[in-house]
Amino acid sequence: MRLEAGQEWPASLDVQELVSSGWTPLPFREFIVKVHGRCDLSCDYCYMFEMADQSWRDQPKAMSTEIAELAASRIGEHARTHGLDRVSVILHGGEPLLAGRGLISRIVTETRLAAGPTVAVDVSVQTNAVRLSDAYLQLFDELGVRVGVSLDGTAEAHDRHRQFANGRGSYPAVTTGLRRLTRFRHLFSGLLATIDLRNNPVATYEALADFGPPRVDFLLPHGTWAAPPPERVPDSTQTPYADWLIAVFDHWYSAPRTGVRLFEEVMQLLLGGASDSEVVGLAPARMVVIETDGSIEQADTLKAAFQGAPATGLHVSRDLLDTALLLPQVAARQIGVRALAAQCRACRIHPVCGGGLYAHRYRPGTGFANPSVFCPDLMALIPHIRNRMQTDLDARLGRR
Repeated sequence: MRLEAGQEWPASLDVQELVSSGWTPLPFREFIVKVHGRCDLSCDYCYMFEMADQSWRDQPKAMSTEIAELAASRIGEHARTHGLDRVSVILHGGEPLLAGRGLISRIVTETRLAAGPTVAVDVSVQTNAVRLSDAYLQLFDELGVRVGVSLDGTAEAHDRHRQFANGRGSYPAVTTGLRRLTRFRHLFSGLLATIDLRNNPVATYEALADFGPPRVDFLLPHGTWAAPPPERVPDSTQTPYADWLIAVFDHWYSAPRTGVRLFEEVMQLLLGGASDSEVVGLAPARMVVIETDGSIEQADTLKAAFQGAPATGLHVSRDLLDTALLLPQVAARQIGVRALAAQCRACRIHPVCGGGLYAHRYRPGTGFANPSVFCPDLMALIPHIRNRMQTDLDARLGRR
């Protein structure tokens, strides 16, 4: 890793040098398509609208039919070029259901046509569920679109952050949509919940599990070294987020009612497997975002870092998705341990931690060449999970 004066890493990453040394980028497999750029909620922690990057203000509200067709064509072209047998398309926003059934149906149909019969195109939508009507669910059933819902736990926990613009809580509307979804259980992909330390961890998990999701995804609130998340004091050794997650883990591990993605990913990595998450592990990141205006961007969580952080300067009207693979900021997400700060490479848990979510590593001046702002929490959570697993294995094998 070479840093040059005035550059934040990975701007200084020499991709041609990487290629000359034998590195080859892996094609994208996950395509996050921003079909609508606005939302019917006003969540105070939203990385799209409330954090450092405010580029949404210059984006069209909805993706046009023309851009949708170009996006579908680029995805299909990329899949065919690389001989991929399966890709994932995630309809996102803002709130994707604001795009309307017509546009959603069109982009799903066009993408599958563009990919051709040899490529399976798995489609999902991540929604707040406020507009999750029977008509939408019937459409998703016809198209084979799975549905993930954002819900933060109990009514009190959820409504603290996930409100309408007038300040009214969204829990009644969200759970009404969610109950509709449970009648189409084969479409239900899971729940996504952002951690708030004020919420009781076990009560939060139980409130989510009551809806019977196949998986719960607990998200650390987004933040960086320059704008740390709540109660995460930079350079402090305190571990408030690990403490919260450990309480959930111990409860869940004893009697799991549903999958919990973070815990399962860490356990899999501890057992020598690979992760399919960008939150932990060193697996190459293979996702790309297509914005409402057709801009090709990096993971949208980078909006937490600084203005313009996700931008690549590429557009579906003129650029192949392959072009993005050779950009320094995209290549940095695929080179594994070589992208980690020296402090991380020297840490014994880095193969599991993976440096944490990329966006959480940002610090002005050094860019993303830093440990996660949640480093102490990860260093507490991962050994705790390892120790619980080891104790369990020892007991099953009759070892002391």
